[in-house]
Amino acid sequence: MSTKKIIIISSVTAVILCILAALYTGLSVYYADRFSYGTWNNGIYCTGKSVPEAAELLEAQYRENSGGCMAVTMEDGSVRQLDFEAIGLQYDFLQPLEALKAQQDPWLWFQYLFARDNRIAPVISMDEEAYERTYKKCFSDFCQKYEKDYCVYIERTTEGYQLVNDKKHVWDWETDEARIKEAILSGRENFDLAVEGTYQDIPLSTEELRTLDLWEDVKEFQQCDIIYHFGEDEEPVNGSVVCDWLIPDGEGGFVYDEDGRLAWDKEKLEAYMDVLAERYNTLGGIREFHSTRGDTVTIEGGTYGNQFQVKSEKKWLYETFLAVKNGTWTGELPVVREPEYVKTAKRQGKDDIGDTYIEIDMGQQQLYYYQDGTLKLSTPIVTGNMMRKRGTPSMVCYVYGKQKNRVLRGPGYAAYVKYWMPVKNGIGIHDAAWRDEFGGEIYKTDGSHGCINTPDEAMAKLYEMVEIGTPVVMFY
Repeated sequence: MSTKKIIIISSVTAVILCILAALYTGLSVYYADRFSYGTWNNGIYCTGKSVPEAAELLEAQYRENSGGCMAVTMEDGSVRQLDFEAIGLQYDFLQPLEALKAQQDPWLWFQYLFARDNRIAPVISMDEEAYERTYKKCFSDFCQKYEKDYCVYIERTTEGYQLVNDKKHVWDWETDEARIKEAILSGRENFDLAVEGTYQDIPLSTEELRTLDLWEDVKEFQQCDIIYHFGEDEEPVNGSVVCDWLIPDGEGGFVYDEDGRLAWDKEKLEAYMDVLAERYNTLGGIREFHSTRGDTVTIEGGTYGNQFQVKSEKKWLYETFLAVKNGTWTGELPVVREPEYVKTAKRQGKDDIGDTYIEIDMGQQQLYYYQDGTLKLSTPIVTGNMMRKRGTPSMVCYVYGKQKNRVLRGPGYAAYVKYWMPVKNGIGIHDAAWRDEFGGEIYKTDGSHGCINTPDEAMAKLYEMVEIGTPVVMFY
């Protein structure tokens, strides 16, 4: 190679090196007060950004991703919120970003070409006075309740007497005020009092200790393991019932007997049994019945229903309650009792009619038979003559017999019927071969002597389907 070529190559190389050196020096000077090439902070590209510029970007992102409040979950699961803006919460990224920038040597910027994303946590601060005001407002129901407002007492509820002890497991809101503040300053947005809360028991006074002793007696008295069954209905003789049997002393407590036990009133036990009789003795009572035509009719009286022996049940309940309370009961607990009945319907309980019954709508002159809730038969009928004051009575009765080929007799008449189902004294459901028409308003002037006249074909079907004891609901 000639000397001239060597000189040219050397000159070009020197120029290129000078340019590269100038570029490198320029970038080093450029990055002197900016983040170096390849700098990512919290997912934000900060290359060439000054510390204040990067801090502004990170703060905007942090505020956007923040929930904007501290959610405090109470023990009952409800949530209360401390608004960050209301407490003057500030996020300062300048300090951690300045520390990061100080670690970067602008003359060695090439080593950051493949640097990883930096995780930068802000320095969080708040307005202390604003936080205290907001905290007390958020939890005012606790902050305004002083120790003297926490008490121990026994109160009457729908479930019986209950102990209210405000002094047990009391939330220490003052301690947790500082702990929740620390959580906020550490960047948290949730605080669960059920897990992290501070609680304490407030010491009881002598009077409150006596209340606790009284409560133990009341609680034991209310633990009554007796259950009455009325068909599918259940009546537990529990705390909500027996609490009414206790005798109050007029001073917030109860009377004790000479043996040091809570005294109770036998007459109130008997009154409870009278309440059950009113509720479940349906014989001859007032009923609300939803008719096929769509309305609810009120029906009173009749021969169908349940009636249990109230007097003997009062005696049984009294003796059994004493045995359970005194610990002399030798049977199983709970004690399950089916009352003794004077008269029983096809089923017991409040709904003793059930879903299998005969419905006689005398206003519509229509008979329906339902079996297990399904309509099996519908037919027009003719009931008692209204003009002659022989109208079929409105009541709830039942089929108490079935007979074929019967001659019905009464003053001035004798009528042969193929099917006879008596429901109340001389009133029954039967066929009426002498009639050509049924339904409409025939019953008003040409009705029966009180029976339910039914077409032959429909009566034959009804007779085969209906069992003795089936309730019959009759109304206008």
